[in-house]
Amino acid sequence: MSDSDLRFGIVGFGAWGNCHAEAISATEGAVVQAIAAKSESTCEAARRKYPQAVTTMDYRQLIGLDEIDVVDIVVPSHLHREVAVAALEAGKHVLLEKPMAITIEDCNAILDAARVNNCLLAVGHELRLSSMWKKVKDLVEEGYIGEPQYCLVELSRKPYRHGAEGWRFDIERVGNWILEEPIHFFDLARWYLAKAGNPKSIFARANSRQNGHPELQDNFSALMNFERGAYAVITQTLSAFEHHQMVKCTGTEGAIWASWSGAQDRTLHPDFTLKAYNTKNDEVLDLTPDRMTGEVFELQDQMAMMVNAVRNGGELHATGDDGRWSVAMCVAAQESVDTGIPVEIEEQRS
Repeated sequence: MSDSDLRFGIVGFGAWGNCHAEAISATEGAVVQAIAAKSESTCEAARRKYPQAVTTMDYRQLIGLDEIDVVDIVVPSHLHREVAVAALEAGKHVLLEKPMAITIEDCNAILDAARVNNCLLAVGHELRLSSMWKKVKDLVEEGYIGEPQYCLVELSRKPYRHGAEGWRFDIERVGNWILEEPIHFFDLARWYLAKAGNPKSIFARANSRQNGHPELQDNFSALMNFERGAYAVITQTLSAFEHHQMVKCTGTEGAIWASWSGAQDRTLHPDFTLKAYNTKNDEVLDLTPDRMTGEVFELQDQMAMMVNAVRNGGELHATGDDGRWSVAMCVAAQESVDTGIPVEIEEQRS
């Protein structure tokens, strides 16, 4: 460790918290300084793996440490507001896993705490950093497909893991299942169709194969309209196998088709491809990136961007405002599922 290393405190040391710790350790200029875990057994696991780090079962002790620069929050969704606001009020920069929170009110409280305390707030929409999903964004921004008109983001996968003590299957702690994973796809759709203005309305459908639990939606689809006429389709099924994601974007002058497949979302050896077509050139190009892509790799990029943002004033990959927009889209989608009618998306202003 050097004096210039950015010192991270991690709150939450489950499966994904472990991945965060590994990503921090692999990032130049970053170090795991402290870990807050839920139980004595997970604290002991943290001590064995990161003997240099302070370990505690009380996240308040962690955020009170003077030597912590960034608090990386990887806890169940319903705790995001509590932990993030406390960290920001302690003057710490925050990296907050998605969803930013489970209500717009909670998002606003987190944003207010970041502004009042002049702290950076990044939200974990790491797919924006993918060598492939970001390539789609770059092509759209370069005008390769003309004016973007349509975007499809689709996922077919095996069911969710339950999470520690089954929290992911407890709707009170999750908020709604659209916030759990489709939130990534709403974020991508809004990002890709930024030239079309803000999302305005949404119509969504969902159902469950779990008897007595309609709130746990194994199949979900939504159609979202944008200010300037573009629209997006976001669809997911948890009634399938492995992990297969696809993005299609079309515009006035072309189309992009990208796909990613692996045994699970965190596989280190996925199959992926990206092709693009431009009507003027009338040719299909294989633009599959050479660099490996997947959640584990993007997480490392996320840490590197956080280091650069704190040390050098660099950009964040996804801001608190982005995180709040994502929650707003998911909340509207759930309301549409519940009511069976289209729902207006409340505009989120900075």
